Amino acid sequence: MNAQAQPNTPSRDSGIAHLAGKYLTFRLENEEYGIQIHKVNEIIGLLPINKLPMVPAYVRGVINLRNRVIPTIDLRTKFGLECVSDTPKTCIVVVEAGAEDRKIPLGVIVDEVAEVLSIGTDQVDSAPDCGRVIENKYVRGIGLVDGRVKILLDIDRVLTEEELGAIGSRSSKMG
Repeated sequence: MNAQAQPNTPSRDSGIAHLAGKYLTFRLENEEYGIQIHKVNEIIGLLPINKLPMVPAYVRGVINLRNRVIPTIDLRTKFGLECVSDTPKTCIVVVEAGAEDRKIPLGVIVDEVAEVLSIGTDQVDSAPDCGRVIENKYVRGIGLVDGRVKILLDIDRVLTEEELGAIGSRSSKMG
C-alpha cells in the first residue's frame, strides 16, 4: 500500500505546493478563511462607509482612507451568508485585487481577523468539489492547521473582472 502511495506524493505536492505560504486568517460566521499575506495592504477598524447608489448588495460603499477612496465590500453578503450587525471585532482588510494588469485597492469587511499563519505544503490540500455556500472558483485550497480547517481564498477571483471594473471606475470618480 505504501509503495502505491509514494508515487502519487510528488505529483500531489507539485500540484498544491503553490498553496503553501503566509496567510492572514479571519472569520466569517463559524468558518475561518485565509488570504495570501502579500495581497493584504493593511487591516483597519470600521470607518464611516459612504453608500453608493445602484450597486450590488454586497458593495457597502466607499471609505476615505487617508484621502484615498477605497471601494468596500461585505464578504458575508457576497458569499450569501446571513447578514448580521457589525460588532467591535468587525474590521476591514484592505487588499489589492484583480488581474495583474488591473489591480485596485479594495476594502473587504470581515467578522474578525484571527492571525497570520505560515501554512506548509503538508498542511494544504486542493479545494474539494462539493456544493458549498461559496463557489469553488473563490477557493484556492484548504489549509489544515492544528486540526482546524482554513478556507484559502483567491481574493483576485472573489469579484469578477466586470465587478472590479465597475467598482473601480465608480470609486475613482469619487476621488
